[in-house]
Amino acid sequence: MSLTDWIPRPRPHRTNLDGDYIRLEPLDPARHGDELFEAGSGPDRDMLWRYLADRPFPDRSSFEPWLARAAASEDPLFFAAVDRDTGRAEGRLALMRIDPGNGVVEVGHILFGPRLARSRGATEAIFLLARWVFDGLGYRRFEWKCDNRNEPSKRAAVRFGFSYEGLFRQHMVVKGENRDTAWFAMTDRDWPSRKAAYEQWLLPSNFDTTGRQVKALSGLMERASSREAEANEPRNAPVG
Repeated sequence: MSLTDWIPRPRPHRTNLDGDYIRLEPLDPARHGDELFEAGSGPDRDMLWRYLADRPFPDRSSFEPWLARAAASEDPLFFAAVDRDTGRAEGRLALMRIDPGNGVVEVGHILFGPRLARSRGATEAIFLLARWVFDGLGYRRFEWKCDNRNEPSKRAAVRFGFSYEGLFRQHMVVKGENRDTAWFAMTDRDWPSRKAAYEQWLLPSNFDTTGRQVKALSGLMERASSREAEANEPRNAPVG
């Protein structure tokens, strides 16, 4: 694939990304701090923080230095995931390892509180970043990496349309432990079918009156991958 016309892409910047259920806002300690502390401080907080670089914060005041660093950071570039109905920040995530020259960026530092996790809003938050990365910024590759022991994160990556690419053994030391890192990614060639799957899943008609999904996103992504594989399968040359 020739890239003779390739030029570096712009760096992601602080901006709002609006969805139907979630709005991603640049992280603001004054606006989001109390709500993000609450989202990460419930009875399941040890599991929420298990595979993150930081540990749970014991109180609100100890959380403030992290908020200040995160808000000032350009890479990672942090966003708060704000529920459109309540206006509350229910989680956060970031774009990181930003490489404009090659058009590559990773999503990470994900912490979704209990009201956001496994919801339409959580899926839409990832969709909003992916859409901005590919359609807005013109990047070629969007990555997801996690500790190989983190089975929920690996399942989420596949559900969100990232393809498994391999295991980097002894990649990092995190909280005094070895981390073997599982790598996932989607590319700009994957994106059109992944985008269609997201959009189909997020339709209001895909949910019944109790909020239960009609079609699973994982199934929509699997069908998208199958169609891509069939389209890219080499055809046998005619005989004779």
